[in-house]
Amino acid sequence: MIALALSILSSTMIFVVFKLFSRFKINTMHAIVMNYITACFCGIIFQKSAINLTEIPQYAWFPFALGLGALFITVFNLMAITTQRSGLSVVSVATKMSVVIPIFFGLLYYKESLGLFKLIGIILALAAVYLASLKTRDGLKIKPSNLFFPILVFLGSGVIDTTIKYLEGEFIAKNDIPIFSATIYGMAAILGFFLLIFQASKGNFKFQFRNVLGGIALGIPNYFSVYFLVQSLRSGIFDSSGIFTVNNVAIVMFSTLLGILLFKEKLLLKNWVGIGLAILGILFIALEKW
Repeated sequence: MIALALSILSSTMIFVVFKLFSRFKINTMHAIVMNYITACFCGIIFQKSAINLTEIPQYAWFPFALGLGALFITVFNLMAITTQRSGLSVVSVATKMSVVIPIFFGLLYYKESLGLFKLIGIILALAAVYLASLKTRDGLKIKPSNLFFPILVFLGSGVIDTTIKYLEGEFIAKNDIPIFSATIYGMAAILGFFLLIFQASKGNFKFQFRNVLGGIALGIPNYFSVYFLVQSLRSGIFDSSGIFTVNNVAIVMFSTLLGILLFKEKLLLKNWVGIGLAILGILFIALEKW
């Protein structure tokens, strides 16, 4: 339970840091690259056993970690495009609704149980994510020509969570979680550097120290969001479908509440209904376990 709570807290802090980027005029792309560097160093620092860099490519999870690193930064850029074309609510819904992919993976691949309480909880959770993420009265408005991008965000986010679950169950030793995470973020940082070099070649790059600070502030909770997610998947408190559902819906719920407390956001009635459904969804999933 502690690991799941810390995973939710870490992911919620990512939301807070992102919200502060616009206030302090931080370049998101530049901060994202620094965020990956910070998260990589966190993994190296928290690895308890000695690290031999030449041995890392020999781990069975290594090629998967490289793929995840590439997917991390690809999905981020897709999220940025989707935000520009369709708005933040569309990105939020696409990202969090992607929880259905690891849920179905757990049910089909690991033969996890799907009792009545869990089914009701998952349905309530998905409804909660949708309602809590809508910040306009008109709902989601997506031009048919832009639909491709939120679909890619949905698939990419779901594949990331599913792959983490698969690797946690099949390949990652308990003491190797930090270096596994560091490898993912290290790959994402390398690809990010290439993007910055490309920007510099076009004359669009300008170094600003506040972007470095923003990246560090983002990288620390980003690292721990993955670290504690893996730990919670191993905790046994819920099976993976329950963990992913509770994790995602709680992040949306607490992020929405923090938006009110810290940023004076005003919620619509459907947002409050979403928060209520989120609480009910978590309770139903907990009832399934106990």
